[in-house]
Amino acid sequence: MTVVLGIGNATLDIIHLVDCYPDENDEIRCYNRRLERGGNTANTLVVLSQLGLSCRWAGVLVDNAEGILVADDLTRHGIDISACEQSGAGSMPVSSVIISRQTGSRTITHFRDLPEYSFAAFSAIDLKPLDWLHFEGRNVVGVRQMLERVREISPATCCSLEIEKPRDEIESLFPLADVLMFSKSYAGTRGFTDPLALLQSVSADCSGADLFCSWGDAGAAALGRDGREYRHPAVLPAKVIDTLGAGDTFNAGIISGYLEALNIEGILARACLLAGNKCGQTGFDGLTL
Repeated sequence: MTVVLGIGNATLDIIHLVDCYPDENDEIRCYNRRLERGGNTANTLVVLSQLGLSCRWAGVLVDNAEGILVADDLTRHGIDISACEQSGAGSMPVSSVIISRQTGSRTITHFRDLPEYSFAAFSAIDLKPLDWLHFEGRNVVGVRQMLERVREISPATCCSLEIEKPRDEIESLFPLADVLMFSKSYAGTRGFTDPLALLQSVSADCSGADLFCSWGDAGAAALGRDGREYRHPAVLPAKVIDTLGAGDTFNAGIISGYLEALNIEGILARACLLAGNKCGQTGFDGLTL
């Protein structure tokens, strides 16, 4: 079976469903509250596991009730967590999420008091059985070391890199990945209002990679390493219910598309379809193409 290793975040999500997003100093009623496992990489792996791939997670867990909740959910979805690090200090990252019933959009505040996954722990992983490694672009120094190790030890293994937010020197990671996945948020901080404009701008720094950028309800774009450009419209559900994790789902569509040997046009279409399906349901359970 094809094996994917994801290196990145898992969180505890506290999700509140409201009629519409409140104004400052408002007091409004919450119609539903749920406590779930979240996190970009963890979400992507949960989707990939449901698409029939064998998934492993490399991240940090805290040895307390919150860490147990996260670990149990990943295990329930068939994800191997044996490569994770256990921390005796700090707490699981927490995302407080407000979802609007009116639009399905989500607003997030994030708290983190936990060490990043270490290069030492990554170095202990046997890379040979892995078909794909997916990195969350957050701990730049550590992720650079990990990517360089992959290039040294297992250069034929495909590596993808998610770039969701601007971080100091994150651009130094671009040449080390085979597939880069950019967010609309990252593009906006760079002053871009069009996904292909961003991809063209960064392409000189990663000439050997395929580049993707999701753009919410405006669809997505890709730029192949051969210079060919692609666009695909968003695939909108009959009703937008929950956009939380749509970008993580889009990334899962890209990875699974490569592992099924689709061309870039097909990969982009699959990613948009899968993300659209996610927006039409609550959570990730049962999410399919």
